[in-house]
Amino acid sequence: MQGGAKLSRNVWVTSATSFLTDVSSEMVTNLLPLFLANVIGVGTATIGLIEGVAESTASLVKLASGALSDRFRARKSLAVAGYALSAAAKPFFYVATTWVFVAGVRWVDRVGKGIRTAPRDALLADSTAPSQRGLAFGVHRAADTGGAVAGLLVAIFIVSSVQSGAVDLQSATFRTLVLASLVPAFLAVAVLAIGAREVRPSAAAASARRRWGIGGLGRRFGFFLFAAAIFDLGNSSDAFLVLRAQERGLSVVGILWTLLGFNLVYTLVSTPAGALSDRLRRKTLLLAGWVFYAVIYLGLAIAESSVHVVVLFILYGAYYGLVAGSGKALIADLVEPSRWGTAYGTYHGVLGFTNLPASLVAGVLWQGVGPWAGFGPRAPFVFGAVMAVIAAILLALLVSDESPADEGTVA
Repeated sequence: MQGGAKLSRNVWVTSATSFLTDVSSEMVTNLLPLFLANVIGVGTATIGLIEGVAESTASLVKLASGALSDRFRARKSLAVAGYALSAAAKPFFYVATTWVFVAGVRWVDRVGKGIRTAPRDALLADSTAPSQRGLAFGVHRAADTGGAVAGLLVAIFIVSSVQSGAVDLQSATFRTLVLASLVPAFLAVAVLAIGAREVRPSAAAASARRRWGIGGLGRRFGFFLFAAAIFDLGNSSDAFLVLRAQERGLSVVGILWTLLGFNLVYTLVSTPAGALSDRLRRKTLLLAGWVFYAVIYLGLAIAESSVHVVVLFILYGAYYGLVAGSGKALIADLVEPSRWGTAYGTYHGVLGFTNLPASLVAGVLWQGVGPWAGFGPRAPFVFGAVMAVIAAILLALLVSDESPADEGTVA
């Protein structure tokens, strides 16, 4: 596959699957912290615990799933299983009445994501030549966030119809959203199961199938993973951005419109940023993204009105679009093709482990504990900005310029 060739079938099928999954997810998950806070009545520390444990619970699954996909070359089947588990969990949000029940459903949903994420990313890398790797991941992220835009439009319509401009989320509204989310969730599973194709390994990859585990991923990948973990310690759940918007006076409908703008910008930036990373150093784009993130988080810390939060939240979409495709493409550059599943599983797994302390710290800081008592809702964002700057410095100093590890296998 040369630079000017078309993207493979698997890129478009996995992109369509992610589009449909995000149509479903964005109807529910963005309003889940408001459901917990407004309907069930739990505090931010509990919300942080739920989100943190959800990601950390999935982390071991991500590690195992990626390694297994290398060992048995089962990219598609594991991805399908993961999407199916997440879809099967969603109906249970409809009957949830306690935070413990919500947490259980959320954790099962994240385990499904843990099963699917690394094999799906490895399937994308398997199906794309190095010269189009950033473009492929950029297209996938654009489809993913395009689904978020569509899902949010449906959510805005439902919320506007059921409760209009109310500031607090109502129980009936949330349950209506859950029902509406089920069709695209299960359709996504069918699209991947029917449309995707396993990619036959190259001779080098086939001979390496017996080697599995996280050893042998290389120093460059290790340094990159260390910097990314430091960054993620300050990158708490986006639930806190939603809570910050509400704390500054934005209504539920206003929050949904803001999320729509965020995802629209994310969608528009992802593909050109991914393609740009095929021409420039991916590390440079990632550095620029982390510094941009720090500026946005400092802005959120000092925001005085809902307008400030809205503008910064939409700019946050540009940050995501800048780093999403280039970051995943960089991993494929740093690791040999036979270990891509393990590398993506390790990457997502380690970041998943950091999500627990990140979200717990954010929730505690928000409530004002110890030396942070005077900061209140500003504290998590100051902390996130500082960690992003530290991570950017580590990335600049420790990770050498990337070069493709191998040509890989292309469908």
